[in-house]
Amino acid sequence: MAPPWGRRSGFAWGIREGAGGAAGFPPLAVGTQAIHLRPHNDFFFCPITNYLVYLQKETTQTEPRKHLGIKVDTSQAIVRFLHYIRAVRRLSDRTVQAYEDTLREFHAFLPRQAEEVEAISPALVREWQMRQAERGLKATTIRAQLSALRTFFKFLRKEKIIHEDVMARIVSPRLPQHLPISFREKETEKIYQRDNFPEGFGGTRDQLLLRLLYETGMRRAELTALTEDRVDTHNLTIKVLGKRNKERVIPIEKELARNIQEYSALKKQREGTSLRRAHSRKEQTIVWSNQLMVKDNGMPMTAADIYATVRRYMDMFSTAERRSPHIFRHSFASQMLNEGADLDAIKELLGHSDLAAPEIYTHVTREHLKETYKHAHPRAVGRQKE
Repeated sequence: MAPPWGRRSGFAWGIREGAGGAAGFPPLAVGTQAIHLRPHNDFFFCPITNYLVYLQKETTQTEPRKHLGIKVDTSQAIVRFLHYIRAVRRLSDRTVQAYEDTLREFHAFLPRQAEEVEAISPALVREWQMRQAERGLKATTIRAQLSALRTFFKFLRKEKIIHEDVMARIVSPRLPQHLPISFREKETEKIYQRDNFPEGFGGTRDQLLLRLLYETGMRRAELTALTEDRVDTHNLTIKVLGKRNKERVIPIEKELARNIQEYSALKKQREGTSLRRAHSRKEQTIVWSNQLMVKDNGMPMTAADIYATVRRYMDMFSTAERRSPHIFRHSFASQMLNEGADLDAIKELLGHSDLAAPEIYTHVTREHLKETYKHAHPRAVGRQKE
């Protein structure tokens, strides 16, 4: 009897290594690809993944399917997982790369007897975690790597490739309780003084770059990827593509919108001059990027360029312990909270998925209130008259 294509109820999907037989069955859609399957008894060979996909009749009972005892090479499992988070979960390229780097490093650490994913034990994960700590990696880095492993092994359990929860008893290192560093208001005021920036296109761009980070709270990666068509100076909004490709809309002030328009006009003018010069010299023309922030030659600014720009100016403007683009994000949240904004609004503006992350800024506000009280109230400790 032919398999019931398109009728998923009553059938369970699984995988098994092997080779197929003759062609002749309809294609199976996986993501955006149509995979042609070849029959082999109860199995159907998938030429893309090198696995046999099979249909198995389920019982009418609601018992969970048992582990299939499949032996899968760890490197093959990593490839399948990366395809899953890229094509199905549609995670960003940066996130996929971070997962891949962690998994490749973990795979290189594994002994030969653990080349199959079923042979990976919690003890091996703990050993790798200890080695990472001995290398001097920060707790935040190790926690991120363990999170990647958890997602990987969760995928393998979901696919019935393994049955044991390898990460169940793996404890992530505790994070030191550091309050986020912020720029002071008198320091951020300096980014609004035009005299602190060079004349011309470069100075206009650099000032706008700092203002965008400070007034929107967007991440460095989000500003790097921001394109002109996502900035609406008429409706005073910016559409930002954040982590996991989640889009959010950030409102902006009229003054910032005017600054963006002035910068865009200079950008078009500079592009036109560049094209005319290349045409007169019969040189190859360079099409300027549609990304909002570009270098002097029209090429898009990278994350490293944005970091260097922030450091160049904030080294002059601020005495903060750290002076990276992310400190503007902390400053944005802290000062919004100081001005009375609620945590839900800050969460939405920052693009956080829950309130746990922005709650840290309430501690900063409390410390600010303590400092204000200590320096202003006549009965505060240290100000009492003897």
